[in-house]
Amino acid sequence: MMKGPIFFLLMLIAGPAAAQLPQAVSPAAPAVWNPVAPYISAGQDEPGYRSWYLAAPWRPAQVKAFNDYLVANQVGGILPTWTLLRTATSWSECGQQPFEIPPSTEWPHMVETLRYVRDYVIPAVGPVEAVSVYRNPQLNKCAGGAPESAHKLDSAIDMVPLNPIDRVTLMRKLCPSHSEHGAAYNAGLGFYAYLRFHVDSTKYRRWNMDPAVAAECPPLIRPEDIASVGQPLPPSAETTVAAPAPAGAPPTTVAQPTAPAISIPERGQPRP
Repeated sequence: MMKGPIFFLLMLIAGPAAAQLPQAVSPAAPAVWNPVAPYISAGQDEPGYRSWYLAAPWRPAQVKAFNDYLVANQVGGILPTWTLLRTATSWSECGQQPFEIPPSTEWPHMVETLRYVRDYVIPAVGPVEAVSVYRNPQLNKCAGGAPESAHKLDSAIDMVPLNPIDRVTLMRKLCPSHSEHGAAYNAGLGFYAYLRFHVDSTKYRRWNMDPAVAAECPPLIRPEDIASVGQPLPPSAETTVAAPAPAGAPPTTVAQPTAPAISIPERGQPRP
């Protein structure tokens, strides 16, 4: 007769105790590796490109002509064509367009640069994404580009590696092939803050090497080259974060850029 009330009383006592048992906690999501984000704002991303593409009736035909030219010269698809139309990281602050089709007279320069990217950049560091390519003279000046920047000739690509890597390793992977093959391509190789680096096909030279790799990969700059390269930046802090690792492998750490006190986006600094 008492079984029902006693059982009910025990359940009332056990209920709060059960509620106090530790709950399973989901592990924190690993940090997302996105080296492009510090340099690309809304409007210069893929949705921004679609809006720009459709905003003027002549743009589709011009983009097609540019893409057809790259394909005809066997460099189509090395990097997505739409990313090769990105202008400067500071396009908005300078009152310019996020994308621009270079003058057709400059297109041969991009062919030469893409050949070097295909042959010696991607094999060394894996896929890359262009963050700044052609800049008209007004935009280049406003953005703080070098006075004789190869970007004005549609010869230069500033890019970042898409696979996790640190800055010193990036230099060590790119320098040997540049030392061996860069002169044949007239390839310029420069490093800016964090993981942003520059390749062009105007002249064989190399700049902004970190002290850790300067002995094995020294700068190659002559006095007459100074006006065509970005100058070194003041050192800035970097934060170490976990990079995505394959399943079952321990996470690795890589330097992830943090916003510096001074913003000079075209020399590699991310937006504040």
